[in-house]
Amino acid sequence: MIKDKEAFQRLSFLYQAAHCVLAQNPENQELARFYCHTQNSISRRLVLRQDPSVKRTICKTCFSLLVPGVSSTVRQRKRRNQQWTVVRCLNCGLTKHFLSNPDYKLWSEQPEALLENQTPACKEAKDQTPSSAQQPPKTFQAEKTTAPSSEPHGPPASKETPVGKSKGKKEPSGR
Repeated sequence: MIKDKEAFQRLSFLYQAAHCVLAQNPENQELARFYCHTQNSISRRLVLRQDPSVKRTICKTCFSLLVPGVSSTVRQRKRRNQQWTVVRCLNCGLTKHFLSNPDYKLWSEQPEALLENQTPACKEAKDQTPSSAQQPPKTFQAEKTTAPSSEPHGPPASKETPVGKSKGKKEPSGR
């Protein structure tokens, strides 16, 4: 079950509408920017994460849809012995750099990120052995092992300083 399914459908519709507007008439970039801005404001208001492939195709400053040749330029650069894809928005001039590593996978694309592959916390609690469930938490064990102080209201035994030694002075070494 997906949380806010209608909101994701609306975000998808706005993204597709921006693409359709630019495909029909590349001069109509203002309407596509309005759709992308509305999409961004909805996702922020409802605190929904957009897919990285969607976020990479929208300019962060002017919210224009980055379509190569229409509203952006895409170049391949070699820097620091690595291939980089450089996307530049033609409306505001913002430049984005992406590493062109064919072996790299985003976290959302990795199998560990999928909820289907993760074990739920309640299932892990059921799978524990009874002996580990009966042990008290470690914080209680640590409290039981501390030695009680001789005075009921005095400072704890570990904080007491030996007589004749002060904290600020060093004793001369026997060398």
